[in-house]
Amino acid sequence: MTEHIIDPSTVDAENAKREADLRRDYESLGERLERRGVAIDAIKAKVAAFSVAVPSWGVGTGGTRFARFPGPGEPRDIFDKIEDCAVIAQLTQATRTISLHIPWDKADPNRLKQAASRFNLGFDAMNSNTFADARGQIQSYKFGSLSAADAATRQQAIEHNLECIEIGRTIGSKALTVWIGDGSNFPGQTNFTTQFEHYLDSMKAVYAALPDDWRVFTEHKMYEPAFYSSVVQDWGTNYIIARELGEKAFCLVDLGHHAPNVNIEMIVARLAQFGKLGGFHFNDSKYGDDDLDAGAIDPFRLFLVFNELVDIESRDAGFRPAHMLDQSHNVTDPIESLMLSAADVQRAYAQALLVDRKGLKAAQEANDALAATQALRTAFRTDVEPILAMARFEAGGAIDLLATYRAAGYRQKVADIRPAVEAGSSGIV
Repeated sequence: MTEHIIDPSTVDAENAKREADLRRDYESLGERLERRGVAIDAIKAKVAAFSVAVPSWGVGTGGTRFARFPGPGEPRDIFDKIEDCAVIAQLTQATRTISLHIPWDKADPNRLKQAASRFNLGFDAMNSNTFADARGQIQSYKFGSLSAADAATRQQAIEHNLECIEIGRTIGSKALTVWIGDGSNFPGQTNFTTQFEHYLDSMKAVYAALPDDWRVFTEHKMYEPAFYSSVVQDWGTNYIIARELGEKAFCLVDLGHHAPNVNIEMIVARLAQFGKLGGFHFNDSKYGDDDLDAGAIDPFRLFLVFNELVDIESRDAGFRPAHMLDQSHNVTDPIESLMLSAADVQRAYAQALLVDRKGLKAAQEANDALAATQALRTAFRTDVEPILAMARFEAGGAIDLLATYRAAGYRQKVADIRPAVEAGSSGIV
């Protein structure tokens, strides 16, 4: 039996206030969609089946390069984080897996499995960390990890990734995500070619250790912490890596790791077209890699990304990219932000399912730009909230996520139990 952190009676009481209005809104939307030839229950079923992973580190307060301001009830360890993730899963019914970051979340794998199974949660991709030095490690990653000039440092980074795979095998993960902060801050500091050769050689050693049913996701990032050059700086380099490694290697697209005007949805289409789109880290960005809440700045772009995904899915039934939130919450309650972000990712998916594919294709083939873009706008402008809320309600989740979470008083309860964390250095939890 699945345990619940939030008392189900609280969820039921909050839902009872809103159920009648939800049913009227759902029926009204269903009638309007039916006129467009869309069956609302079919859309709801797909939305209900959709899941996006929660990053363990996302339930803690993030920080900037200058400071970090901890919030009340900060998770003390991975087991507190799992409980926070369970709250998100209970209310949204859309976050069935947790993505761990090693060594931050290192613990006995069997204890991890047991803790997650209490809430019927599983584990998504493992995340290695060679962009920071861990306590007790011999070599420093200050000047690089998998691409470092020093062979011993590279070997240490390889062994860390192998450890992540072993932990993941025990807890039931099926993927490894690798992001490195390697690069340079000054012209001439590194030889671009030699550095990339080191990276590829290191990743081939990691790739060779992957179980047969695993995938590896490599992630590109335009800048930070290296501000002159980054080893894996864009999707083209990422594609080269996936192609060089083999059939189990795929590219991971983080929506915040691109310049403001980059056409991310076209990158998605290109990588998928050539079989190397592995998955996403969902967030939003204003200037750079801000890791803001998904859909907070540009919900239309999030929709356009899902438009490409649904288009690919309509042609390839086996297309199953990995979905995960990856955000830094500096001024909000992380649980609230992650809940609403999960709902906004679902929203973009639901809207993309409403696109008139036949009409869009006809407009494209006729070079009718306005009709084509109007097909997208019609879907994007449709208020799909009744579909999302009904999917949650029928699965035992909350009709109103924010109101129900606040009514439960979870943040204050954990603040009374968990010791306050002193403000201090920057960085994510």
